[in-house]
Amino acid sequence: MHGQLYERALDGERCWIRRDDGTLRHLPVYSWLGGTRANGRFDSSFDEAIVSMCAGPTLDLGCGPGRLVTGLVRRGVPALGVDLSRTAIELARGSGAPVLCRDLFAPLSGTGRWHNVLLADGNVGLGGDPWRVLQRAGELLGRGGRCLVEFDPSATGVDAAWVRLESVCSIGPWFRWATVGLDCAARLARDVGLAVTAVHPVGDRVIAALEAV
Repeated sequence: MHGQLYERALDGERCWIRRDDGTLRHLPVYSWLGGTRANGRFDSSFDEAIVSMCAGPTLDLGCGPGRLVTGLVRRGVPALGVDLSRTAIELARGSGAPVLCRDLFAPLSGTGRWHNVLLADGNVGLGGDPWRVLQRAGELLGRGGRCLVEFDPSATGVDAAWVRLESVCSIGPWFRWATVGLDCAARLARDVGLAVTAVHPVGDRVIAALEAV
């Protein structure tokens, strides 16, 4: 979906993301990698918070380089990451994270039995369709399980747009992505048969717990 530029960004190429309205922002690869490939201090408070909320088998959808899966495994929590990027999967496996290179909508082991499903780093907006993503997360959960979703507390509603990755040397293909505000979390959850049962602010980020109703 992201194209080869995403793979190269994970390997260290400086990239940014452009919306179809011209807006630019840096691609936060540094945080996805857990601060391992850049100077400066990595704020691990979000990772520690979401990992600490997980007890029992946990599935990380769109796991990227696998930092959350690695954190879960280190705490003794059974975990699995899923991502389409081969570079991300190689990085995750290099850190000891159990991961699959697969589309999150493809058949996955443990469907209907996971205790926790994670959607961090804006992954609720994958494909520009948070309804579809949340419905899929709900299908993967076992009875009494919950989906831990990062929503954007500074955004309003669902803002779906065409975006692409760019660097000094390259321009990637356009793909759909959505920014999903915390203000619409309850409505989105209700639309797919889930309910928001808790909201956890972590600095300037926020995690909502969604459970089946």
